[in-house]
Amino acid sequence: MGSGSIGADPRTGVGTMLDIRFSRALTMMLFLAVAGERGTEALSSAQLAETLDTNPSLVRKLLVPLVDAGLVVCAKGRAGGARLGRPAEEITLAEIYRCAIGDKPLWACSPGGAHVCLVTANASEYFAALTAEAERAVLASLGDRTLADSVRELRRLDENKGHVAQID
Repeated sequence: MGSGSIGADPRTGVGTMLDIRFSRALTMMLFLAVAGERGTEALSSAQLAETLDTNPSLVRKLLVPLVDAGLVVCAKGRAGGARLGRPAEEITLAEIYRCAIGDKPLWACSPGGAHVCLVTANASEYFAALTAEAERAVLASLGDRTLADSVRELRRLDENKGHVAQID
């Protein structure tokens, strides 16, 4: 139950730092969208933590930028919890991504050493441009998809498996 990165690739045992904040934030937003469709007023951080197999503290950390952006509304107290701040049709995956990741680049360039040849003199600049181009493509793809589109896609995937599972 980490804050957003995991340590080792289970297939290879090699250390990695995969950022899972977007997938967790998207999963949480999908649950809120489905709960809203069903007329559930709000889900508590404990309920969301259980669905994400994490702790309520991490859920609250994930919620902060989503609330700041108006994508989620939270109410405190016994009847409180989180709910979508706008209709799912009006929330893009790019917005959720930006809230979850912030200004962190898609990839980080390794620190450069001495600039002694063609590669070492230009690798950082090249990698920065490549990263910016890839991030623009990711954001364009995510910007074309809404949270409502994603719920529909989950339902389509489930129907193709030959059953209709409850999303709750």
